[in-house]
Amino acid sequence: MNLHDLGGADGDAAGGRAVEPGSGSVPVARTAVELAGVAKTYRRRGVETHALASVDLAIREGEFLAIVGPSGCGKSTRLRLVAGLHLASAGEVRIGGRVVDRPQTALGIVFQSPVLLDWRDALDNVLVQVELRGLDPSAYRERALELLDQVGLRDFADRYPHELSGGMRQRVAIARALIHDAPLLLMDEPFGALDALTREQMRLDLEALWLATRKTVLFITHSVDEAVLLADRVVVMTPRPGRIERVLDIGIARPRGLAARRDAAFAEATQQITDLFLARGVLHGAGRTGVSR
Repeated sequence: MNLHDLGGADGDAAGGRAVEPGSGSVPVARTAVELAGVAKTYRRRGVETHALASVDLAIREGEFLAIVGPSGCGKSTRLRLVAGLHLASAGEVRIGGRVVDRPQTALGIVFQSPVLLDWRDALDNVLVQVELRGLDPSAYRERALELLDQVGLRDFADRYPHELSGGMRQRVAIARALIHDAPLLLMDEPFGALDALTREQMRLDLEALWLATRKTVLFITHSVDEAVLLADRVVVMTPRPGRIERVLDIGIARPRGLAARRDAAFAEATQQITDLFLARGVLHGAGRTGVSR
């Protein structure tokens, strides 16, 4: 069984102004997450690293927004600022209108590494988030089993991480992020360590999950294709210090599936992003290249 069964044109480059979503996208909704003049500087041994320049961006409720850019451009930093795991050096991050000034609990996070506890089986790894929240895990046991069933792992509930494939471990991590039914899901390169076929299947399943639940998703990736295939809007970042180069509205009808790669809007969006990276020297090539793969 797949994740499908889970759950009950360019924008303003400088400011990340909300734009009308493309075909099949969610209706215009209230702002779920807002970054206003947000910058982040790290200091280590007297050396400053400007990871993120002043950024303005609004994410609508129920929107799937992807951020793509080169390594070190502040993509993951932005996600951690939204989660409250790091605090902004300047500006404000708001969730539901409230300033983020501490780690947030009303959200789920999926990292590139599943970060599972080796000594706990799949079921107990899903329940660990419940325990960390000071809740009674026995009250969530059936919910955890249901989630594992819905991600195709019911028969693996008693397996330990070393007994699971990479894709299976990441599915456990997704179930863990969903156990408390948070409205906001943050995903930091969640498929980056997976093989190509597993990554493609996880992409299909994630889109189906989002269509079923309409959670607000902030998705970080290095993959141009992945960003375009999943998102309502794609935020393209410059090299460090990260700034918003452009915000693209993705006009591909949903569900996108495997056929979406043949859509003219897919080719156009991926080419626009590729050209931006060529112009910035992130990619090197002669003239216009083929669609990014």
